[in-house]
Amino acid sequence: MSSVSLMVGYLLLGSLAGTLAGLFGIGGGLIIVPALVFAFDLQGVAPEVIMHLAVGTSLSTIVVTGASSAWAHYRRGSVHRAWFLALLPGLVLGAVAGVFVAGSLSGGALGGLFGVFLLAVAAKMALARGTRSRRLAPGRAAMGLAGAVIGGVSALFGIGGGTLSVPWLTRCGAPMTQAVGTSSACGLPIAAFGAATFIVVGWGQPQLPAGAVGYVMWPAFLGIVLASVPFARVGVKLAHRLPARLLRLSFAGLLALVGLKFLI
Repeated sequence: MSSVSLMVGYLLLGSLAGTLAGLFGIGGGLIIVPALVFAFDLQGVAPEVIMHLAVGTSLSTIVVTGASSAWAHYRRGSVHRAWFLALLPGLVLGAVAGVFVAGSLSGGALGGLFGVFLLAVAAKMALARGTRSRRLAPGRAAMGLAGAVIGGVSALFGIGGGTLSVPWLTRCGAPMTQAVGTSSACGLPIAAFGAATFIVVGWGQPQLPAGAVGYVMWPAFLGIVLASVPFARVGVKLAHRLPARLLRLSFAGLLALVGLKFLI
């Protein structure tokens, strides 16, 4: 493929990821990682590094795409600063640890785990019955442990963390707006430290394609970032015109199919 056709493909991927992220209200990483795996496979990237390259690149895009969302939530006062600061050390340590776990796995093993994770998210979305009424009152230690789990799993699979942090924060008593706002802030350290660690872990890997520095593919990063932000607004507009239950079940079905593809 020529460099022009590759960039066009990455822009199309960014527009799709942004639209679906806005439409379904969930982090773009769940969409970007499978799409990048498919795109890198078409380019003939070595199978041994495809999954790691997709996850690292996904995290790098979340640094940029998540920053505007986090800043907007912060300006509206929907970031719980005390909880964010309590989660922060665990988020950073978990993100770095998650990348090293990913680096120790083969591409096939990491892809299989990602498939299982997608199926679990799909099942949760399909069977959702609303937020439980029981509330937790976690201390700083519990918040730190939760941050480590959220950061580790998110960096391992190249997502921003909202899939795990929003349910946790709502269980802690945060209203949904504040849970989403705080979650968006949590996604930045996960993505930043995760992407940086993926660059270090993949540095000098001989099977990486041109344009990659460590496990981050910079042409893909550029195309996705340029297109995903404006198209997220398109997805949000569509979300307000379609039934919420239909959207949730449709996305759950999509995730299930992609998850099965990774396992098969």
